[in-house]
Amino acid sequence: MIRDVGIVGAGMTGRGIVQTAAQAGMNVVFCEVSDEKVAEAIAGITAALDHEIERWGLTQTEKTVILSRIRGTAGYEQIKSAELVIEAVRENLALKSTVLQSLDGILPPETILITNTSSLSITQLAATTNRADRVVGMHFLSPVPKRPLVEVVRGLHTSDATVERARQFASEIGKTAIEVFEYPGFVTTRLILPLLNEAMHVVMEGVASANDVDTAMTLGYNFPNGPLEIADRIGLDEVLLWMEHLFHELGDLKYRPCPLLRKMVRAGQLGVKTGRGFFPYDERGRRVKDK
Repeated sequence: MIRDVGIVGAGMTGRGIVQTAAQAGMNVVFCEVSDEKVAEAIAGITAALDHEIERWGLTQTEKTVILSRIRGTAGYEQIKSAELVIEAVRENLALKSTVLQSLDGILPPETILITNTSSLSITQLAATTNRADRVVGMHFLSPVPKRPLVEVVRGLHTSDATVERARQFASEIGKTAIEVFEYPGFVTTRLILPLLNEAMHVVMEGVASANDVDTAMTLGYNFPNGPLEIADRIGLDEVLLWMEHLFHELGDLKYRPCPLLRKMVRAGQLGVKTGRGFFPYDERGRRVKDK
């Protein structure tokens, strides 16, 4: 069993990975850029656990035990002993490359590097290191503690042993892993984006309201959330970033971002993270229903 995990980046997805691994019994050290960011991440994880207690999904004792397994740091020194290290910084090729290159320089040569990305090239990211065979992608869907799926993505040089280790990690934290051979968008991002984009076009063209579009898909096709609420929860800025990347990589018009999406991002209506996207949300990310 994997006992010690290092995570670089504790934004929304990074925090989710930290919480999930700690709940699975692993010791987790996460790195952020400053002590203030470390404290912010711990507060966010604590709030998420408190919410689970309110839902009777967790006890106070379990929360205390989970938090005891988590340590935050503003440097890489404390993750040197981790069995595997997960990079979970923003979806930016240059930033991720820099982080992986830095980690490659300080970690033991046998340590596996996992990059959490929804669309970027694992091969290109691995090429910035001297351990391309031990670099693998894992695309965690948000919110990480709630989504039972993870994509394990092979780069051109990723070894079978590295893939197996990633699948083992996924299993130990309660996730079902699917194996993906590198291609822009992998599986989940590639399939969901055209649906989100088309739903936005339907609203922009005045065919139906945002609420009615989501009602159509939740009741008509048994979706737990409609496509526009899904987009809000991902973050409309992230959706735009993914679409632009796939449009650039593949040149397929189905990935050309809807003008309404661009307009909303420019207006700062990014979804749950700003309290307003296609729908309003409260400070805990719960959708505020229309009266």
